[in-house]
Amino acid sequence: MNDKPRPYMNPYFAGVLLGLVLTATIFVTGRGLGASGALKSIVVAITETIAPAHADKASFFAEYSQSHPAPLKAWLVFLLGGVVAGGFISGLISNRLGFITNKGPNTTTRKRLVFALIGGALFGIGAQFARGCTSGAALSGMAVLSAGGFITMMAIFGSGYAVAFFFRKLWI
Repeated sequence: MNDKPRPYMNPYFAGVLLGLVLTATIFVTGRGLGASGALKSIVVAITETIAPAHADKASFFAEYSQSHPAPLKAWLVFLLGGVVAGGFISGLISNRLGFITNKGPNTTTRKRLVFALIGGALFGIGAQFARGCTSGAALSGMAVLSAGGFITMMAIFGSGYAVAFFFRKLWI
């Protein structure tokens, strides 16, 4: 068996496939893709299980529970599970499965993981403020030619470009 990793998929072909999946999702479900809705469903279900009194009193959880009676049965939860399983299977098939942390030569693995955690938390908070994640707001928004989708995509890449200068030492 060859231990050499296989090359990545052509990004243009992958983009076309993503567009077809997004088109099919809009056609079948009437709405686009997004991961933050799935994570919100999971957080609500966990909170309702661990602290039902808190979930009933907090408006965030109560409002969501009323509009989504069984949070873990939301199709976006299954989508997220499929993304995780698909990533695992893809890594397994292409011989890229492993627990490694990519980092620059001037930083430690611990620092890289701490900044990744902080960045992920800020991204999650931003997704809640924006009422959707990048895939929901930008990708799905642009697919239906929403001005907000295009503005969101420009803001995401523009702010990433502007902030990258200050954090470049973590990678180079």
